[in-house]
Amino acid sequence: MAHPKSRISKTRRDKRRTHHQCEAKAITVCQNTGEAHLMHRAYYHEGNLYLKGKMIAEFAKEVVADEDED
Repeated sequence: MAHPKSRISKTRRDKRRTHHQCEAKAITVCQNTGEAHLMHRAYYHEGNLYLKGKMIAEFAKEVVADEDED
């Protein structure tokens, strides 16, 4: 089992970890829809599914019919 030869101080440990940070996610704006989205991911805009600026799935909108009874 690995066993450290000497204790590593908090300062030395933290200095080593200065480069271990998260990167910001790549967000872009679609030229066709103007919607901000993650790159290389499908996204919804006005109820439709888009990928690479093209609509890949169109979802039917629900129409509520109001019936009048006489």
